Parts: sequence; C-alpha cells; structure tokens
Amino acid sequence: QVQLVESGGGLVQPGGSLRLSCVISGRTFSGYGMGWFRQAPGKEREFVAVISRTGGIYYADFVKGRFTIFRDQAKSLVFLQMNSLEPEDTAVYYCGASPAVIPTAPADVEYWGQGTQVTVSS
Repeated sequence: QVQLVESGGGLVQPGGSLRLSCVISGRTFSGYGMGWFRQAPGKEREFVAVISRTGGIYYADFVKGRFTIFRDQAKSLVFLQMNSLEPEDTAVYYCGASPAVIPTAPADVEYWGQGTQVTVSS
C-alpha cells in the first residue's frame, strides 16, 4: 500500500520558519517527481514546489526564494524548508508524487499525503 505521510506543520509567527517532511512508503518512487502543494480555506489546491523525476527543481512564483525543497539520498523523504513565513502562507500543505515530466498542477499528482496544517499568525 502506497503511503505518503507529512509532518512538521504547526503554528508560527510571521517571519518564522518551518520544515515540512514527507515520508514515502509502499513502493519505489524513483520514476516519480515529488512535490508540495497547499490549500487554503475556500481556495483551490495550488502548486508550491517540486523536484521532478529528472531532478529539476521548480517553485511557484509566490515562494520568492523563501522556500527550499530537497530530497534525501535514498529518495524516501522529501522536505520543504519554509523561511520568512507570511500569514498568506497559512494552508494545509500536501505532499504528492507524480510521474509527470514537470508536475506543477494538482491533476498531475498520482499519490497524495493526508496534509499537514501550517498556520502563520501573531
């Protein structure tokens, strides 16, 4: 059974940092890109960052150099380091696995985690 499990969310003040983790189990994802998406209340799920199956790294424009996505050597973990967080970053963050060449749309994702809540507030 394929499982993606996120962790690391929480409440943080504006300007603070969080590191999200996603552990993957149940199959090999060597032919898959791994990425992060988010969904705020009342909004559609949106792309945040991805490491494609060929190793390319892509970010949404709103990241503006604040977030970094990286993957461990065994490729069973993917992380999202988030710095300079803003209240607008408040959302549920989802880890996803996709076989697409450059998966930047939720429709590209084949496997999803359950999400982890990130709240940025003073």
